[in-house]
Amino acid sequence: MFERYVRAMNVLHRLCMVIAGLCLLVITIIIPWGVYSRYVLGYGSQWPEPIAIILMILFTFSAGAVCYRENLHIAVMMVPDMTSGIARTLIAWFIELCMLGTSLFLLFFGWGLVRTTWNQVMAQMPVIPVGLTYLPIPLGGLIIALFVIERLWSGRFFAPAEGEIPFQSPAGDAN
Repeated sequence: MFERYVRAMNVLHRLCMVIAGLCLLVITIIIPWGVYSRYVLGYGSQWPEPIAIILMILFTFSAGAVCYRENLHIAVMMVPDMTSGIARTLIAWFIELCMLGTSLFLLFFGWGLVRTTWNQVMAQMPVIPVGLTYLPIPLGGLIIALFVIERLWSGRFFAPAEGEIPFQSPAGDAN
């Protein structure tokens, strides 16, 4: 069961990386088009800015989930580095439970924001509901919560960043 969960999280991790990369690629294409259409062609395209905003929010939450899973986020390691044994494990559990609380906050209140704003439309693009802009917030919260569960289940709390997370059973013996 645990091995399948880790494999699923590896797939989700890779998917988040691809989404973040595609968001950056599309942003780097459409922003210059908006500038070109405004200053060279003499008319400003309405769509590049709202699309870039949506993609930037999607990039932020998908890349944030990747950084969390790979331990690339900013962390103050002074206290965990000064401790060992059960104290270090308790600190790790406290940190991860705080992360779980934060991700669940993003999930539930982000979903409330999406529901509240779904029937409003963006002024620049009336076909896109405002709620779509906020949809990456609860999705990012859900993905981070899944990654927190994986970390709590595996016990790999302060592991260095190493890309794809290999399967390691909770008992510690590697397969």
